[in-house]
Amino acid sequence: MRAPLFEQIHPEWQFELKVFKELIENIDAYLQDREITPSRDKIFRALINPIESTRVVIFGQDPYPTQGHANGLAFSVDNSISPLPASLRNIYKELQDDLGATRTNGDLGDWAEQGVMLINRILTTDVGKSLSHERLGWQEITESVASVLGKRNVIAVLWGNSAQQLRTHFSEHSIITSVHPSPLSAYRGFFGSKPFSQVNKKLSSRGFSKINW
Repeated sequence: MRAPLFEQIHPEWQFELKVFKELIENIDAYLQDREITPSRDKIFRALINPIESTRVVIFGQDPYPTQGHANGLAFSVDNSISPLPASLRNIYKELQDDLGATRTNGDLGDWAEQGVMLINRILTTDVGKSLSHERLGWQEITESVASVLGKRNVIAVLWGNSAQQLRTHFSEHSIITSVHPSPLSAYRGFFGSKPFSQVNKKLSSRGFSKINW
């Protein structure tokens, strides 16, 4: 038997999001027998760790709609995916320009293991259809996640309009913002924004170790 969606998140997040339990159950019922991405067991991958382990949060918009691409972490894909999605390629280009770091595979699980939460505003979509689940209520849930993290002084990386809607939940000195890394906008201010070195500078000023990007 498949575990209910709500039970797949860390108990600390279950406590914080308990007011949304019925909504999550309704979404879970809606998703039954639909061809969705990411797979059901990865929908809440960003919320499987204790809250205190999160030092940085990067918000995306919604999952990659291509079958097999989304793996439950915003912007991330499994190592087997080639070529990488365009937004992720742009993220890596900026990482190279910012810190001289080179990445070739698309799985950002190592960032998550270091305390970087990678979470989309909308956690599911139908295969082949971007934003097809934008009216299910995911934004209410992920805005609550932002509120919880903001109260804990987590550094928020807000790329694009959808993510920037959450800036009121974070103190100004904890926010790093730019346009979205999508090819449609990256040249209007994402390239050259140096988000990775900015994050590490803020972490160091707070006595935390830097992220190995």
